[in-house]
Amino acid sequence: METTTTSNNLVEITPKAADKIRQIFEESKHPEQVGLRLGVTGGGCSGLSYKIDFGESKDKDNIIQMSGFKVYIDPKSSIYLKGITLDFQDGLNGKGFVFENPNAKNTCGCGESFSV
Repeated sequence: METTTTSNNLVEITPKAADKIRQIFEESKHPEQVGLRLGVTGGGCSGLSYKIDFGESKDKDNIIQMSGFKVYIDPKSSIYLKGITLDFQDGLNGKGFVFENPNAKNTCGCGESFSV
């Protein structure tokens, strides 16, 4: 299996998001080879949608080693995710992971889809 290990400059994960991800990993008892998978799929009201899941490394993935977990990003998604910040918010206006994408030209009202 061919993989690419990258530095943290592909995506940024805020400390609050990293803490929440570590908490999820600890509670779910995932095997060691499972990591956080970030991706982009076609769809949504703006054309592209963010995808966040848990899974194993796949061929040619970019791998980011974080403290306590790994992040896997497929090469096609890397083009759209380069420079994003993944945050976790838990305020009155909603709770969950939030993608902040400086490259997005348009985003939908829910923040779950974008276009470049």
